[in-house]
Order: sequence, then structure tokens, then C-alpha cells
Amino acid sequence: MKTTLSTRFTGIDFENPFLLASAPPTESDANIMRAFEAGWGGVVVKTIGMHPVINVKGPKTKFLRSDAESYRISMEKRGGTALHSSWNWELISDKPMDWWLPRLRRIKQAFPHKVLVASIMAGSEDEKELNHWRELTLGCQEQGVDAFELNLSCPHMDRVDMGSNIGKNVQLIDTVVRAVKSVAKKPVWVKLTPTTTNIAKEAEAAFNAGADSITSSNTFTSLPPIDPASLEFEVNVDGKVSYGGLGGPAILPLSLAKMAQMTTAFPDKSFSGIGGVSDFSQAVNYFLLGCGTVQVCTAAMLDHAIGPNVIRELNGGLARFLEKHAADGWTRVDDFIGLRRERVVVHSQIRRQDPDAYHGGYAADGCAPADLPAGATGS
Repeated sequence: MKTTLSTRFTGIDFENPFLLASAPPTESDANIMRAFEAGWGGVVVKTIGMHPVINVKGPKTKFLRSDAESYRISMEKRGGTALHSSWNWELISDKPMDWWLPRLRRIKQAFPHKVLVASIMAGSEDEKELNHWRELTLGCQEQGVDAFELNLSCPHMDRVDMGSNIGKNVQLIDTVVRAVKSVAKKPVWVKLTPTTTNIAKEAEAAFNAGADSITSSNTFTSLPPIDPASLEFEVNVDGKVSYGGLGGPAILPLSLAKMAQMTTAFPDKSFSGIGGVSDFSQAVNYFLLGCGTVQVCTAAMLDHAIGPNVIRELNGGLARFLEKHAADGWTRVDDFIGLRRERVVVHSQIRRQDPDAYHGGYAADGCAPADLPAGATGS
């Protein structure tokens, strides 16, 4: 049987299931068109807002590396190290909507068969702010974008009604998604923050409001390390630092856990995975947990800004994987999506050395400790 890299996700046809994520690599039309030329199936545009933002002075993204012979992790450039993670405190696009709109149209005209996703963000404190979501949606929609990704996940926003502050609040998620869906004629993906206790609850709010897919994970809230010699943060402006986002290889296991919380709760829904992917060996994790597409950021940033070698390896890795499993009848990514989702279970369902001796943390089955009231679980 002939294999194919193509797939269909939220009603959209993709040449391959790999997207360049909303981040510095997608901050300009030139970069996006280079990404499409390199072979990416889709691109999520750097988040567009109503007004330009002013970023911090100095570096906005740095990379942490770990030593091979010690436990040291540092942003200092040095030999004998491996990439640990990326750290950034960059805000959304510093270009306004009016700058983006004609460029979105030109991109789609140049690459009509590629998938262009508009990442958008606004506030949520009142109807005026909700109308900003609608204006952004309508403006981008008129330029021919294929889908929207709502940024409810940026970890470094000052406003309490923006970014991850929306993504942590099920009521605000409901309000924003419904506002966008009221005018959107294209699929609406919701990018949720991973900094919640059980992300499945936020996903449920998004799906109930009409979201077509969930994207996860954005970067994890974090601080840069302090240099033990200078006692200064390795990234700072005038000695001061604020919270940023951690991405790259280090967050892969964390992002997989967040994704599994959602895909096991909603096995029939659509998901786009992101976090710690640089080649197919990592991407396949997300497919097996139930994702229909996979997005990449850090690895692409370190590969000519838009990841030509990364996408070549991802496509090649998927092709080789399908050939290896030809005897299983697998011809496309859809044939193994979610194959390992049901292997993720609650802790009590894992086999014990002595199954009869385990009672879920209690003295005996059905019996709570004597000092706890009925229904209590202890700590």
C-alpha cells in the first residue's frame, strides 16, 4: 500500500502534519514564506494583537545548555554541552494588525495549498475587548487564513485579562471562545497554558464553547538561572528580571503529561501537540497520545530560524516510520493517532509487586484512616 504524509485536521488538508509554531520564527511574512518553501505543512503566525507591543531591552530569547560532565545548566556559551531548553520573555508581535493583514493575503496567494493559521490575542475584561477578538478574527479571515489559534497561554502578560490569565479561568475561556466563534468561518484552535492543575478542565470549557481543537503546551512559567559568580540573573535588564517561558527539550515530558490529561478525557476531540520536538522520535509521542498535528519552535529557531533541516527530518522520519509499519497496514498518520492514549491510567491501576497489599493509600479497601471524616482523602 502506498503511504502518504498528508493528513486532514479540523477539516483542513495538510501536505504533512508538521507546523512551525507561533514564535519568533513566524514574526514576518519573509520568514513564513521561507518556512513554506522549506516544506512545513503549516505555519502559525506570531500572535497578532490590535496594537503593537514594546518588548524588553536586550535579548528576548536565550538558550540553556547542560554540561556533559556535571549538573551545571547555564546560558553561557561553551563547548561540551547539550541543549537543555530555551527561555524567553518576548511578547506578541510588535507589528499591528494593519501591518499583518496585507501580508497574510500575499502569503496565501503565494502558497495557496499550505496552511496558514492566524494566532490572535486581545483582552477579556469588557465588551470592547471582546470586540477586539472579533475584529482580529474578521480581519484575518478576510485575508484567507485557514484557521485561528487563540493565544490563551502567553506566560508573561501584565494584564490580568490576557494570555495565560485567560487560559487559567474557565469562565473567561468560555467567553472568549464564544466571541470568536460568533464570527469565525474557519476552524478555531485554542492554545491553553500548561500552568494549571488539571488542564482537562480548561479544555472542556473551550470545547463546550465551540473550539475545534486544543494546542498544548506553550512555554512553562519560569525564571532564568542566577550566575553564582556575579549573583546576577543570566538574563536581566538593569539587574531586574520578570517571569518568562521555558521551552525546548526539557519540557517534553511535562507537555506530554498535559496532553495526556486532555486526550484521555476527550478521545474524540482534536489536538495539536507542541513542546520539546526536534525530530520524529519526539513528535511520534504526541501522535500516539492522540494529536493530529505537531508544532515546533525551539529546534527551528536554532536551524536557520525557520527549521529547514528540522522539517526535512520530521517528514523523513514519518515516511520511514510508515514504511516500517507497512505490515500493520499503516499508510498515514491517522492510522496510529491515539494508539497509546489508553495506556495512561491512574496510579492505582498500575500492577503492584503484591496487588493484595495495596489499598490506594488506605489501611484497607474502603476504609479511610480513623482520624479522617468520611469522604476525605488525606494529603
